[in-house]
Amino acid sequence: MSEASEKVAGLKQLPLFPLPLVLLPNEVLPLHIFEPRYRQMLRDIELRRDLFGITYFDSETTSSDRPAVGTVGCVAEVRERSMLPDGRSNIVTAGVIRYRLISYPDCETPYITAEVEFFEDEPEDAAIVIPLADEVFDLFSRVAKAAFQLGGGRGTFPEIPKAEPEQLSFLVTAAFNLDSEVKNRMLEMTSTQERLSRLRGILVEAVDKMEANAEIVKAAQTNGHSKKKLDL
Repeated sequence: MSEASEKVAGLKQLPLFPLPLVLLPNEVLPLHIFEPRYRQMLRDIELRRDLFGITYFDSETTSSDRPAVGTVGCVAEVRERSMLPDGRSNIVTAGVIRYRLISYPDCETPYITAEVEFFEDEPEDAAIVIPLADEVFDLFSRVAKAAFQLGGGRGTFPEIPKAEPEQLSFLVTAAFNLDSEVKNRMLEMTSTQERLSRLRGILVEAVDKMEANAEIVKAAQTNGHSKKKLDL
């Protein structure tokens, strides 16, 4: 059993916080809690592992008041709380594990509670997945270094930790400013190989352009000359 699975062991129901954004496993998400129903939710979960669910839900595009059964979301664990005098709070959460909505049991809580089932990626051939993860990591490192140079290259370039393939696929997905619909499709995938392959395509498309732009910025900072035009 994975560490993420252990955190939700025995849980069948989960308070939900539908939001027009996507949370991924291991992604850090700060939230400002001001609605009375979610203030109540925070008080309740403090006694029950500090876990709740975040499901992508855009109320402006649907007449429903809650995500559809079968929708995928991610468990959020409260890592930090900062209470404000008027009852509002600022919290820092981190994604734990994905879930699928099974049903909405009758509950008297002011917030939505759902019956859920938790899941992770299906086992796959390591001989295929590991080399693909290595390629994605190398491409992502190149993109990160180019972004650092484009940002001025001040300070020390942070070391990028290398994670196991499934975790890496989510870390790289979280690092990009992807459309919520695309990010949600990444969340729904149960194949690490499929997610890494999608990321490889995104990275291959981005890396050459970013490195070329970084080269131009570097040349300009050193009073150098470049025949290339900065592509912004």
